[in-house]
Amino acid sequence: MSKAAKKKSSKKKSGSEAAQFDQKTIQEFKEAFGIMDQNKDGVIDKQDLKDLYAMMGQIASDAQIDAMIKEAPGPINFTVFLTLFGEKLTGNQLISRYRTHI
Repeated sequence: MSKAAKKKSSKKKSGSEAAQFDQKTIQEFKEAFGIMDQNKDGVIDKQDLKDLYAMMGQIASDAQIDAMIKEAPGPINFTVFLTLFGEKLTGNQLISRYRTHI
């Protein structure tokens, strides 16, 4: 394989981690995103996370929530959400964690 082909191949592999999920898993992520996006504006923001913690009977400090928000390269829409979790967890790990909280 030529250097150019190897470089192209490695770029393809380092693309969106979201591509590793099947359609069923992506649908479950959509459901989780919908729960987290409390104000239904298509973006998970600081207030959404505070509301989510309150809904689960927990309190998160501003520092904890700020740290979560800072992990994203920008506003957390569904694509960013999916990519972030793709980088952190396999689908089965996340879905099992999600299911324990609903």
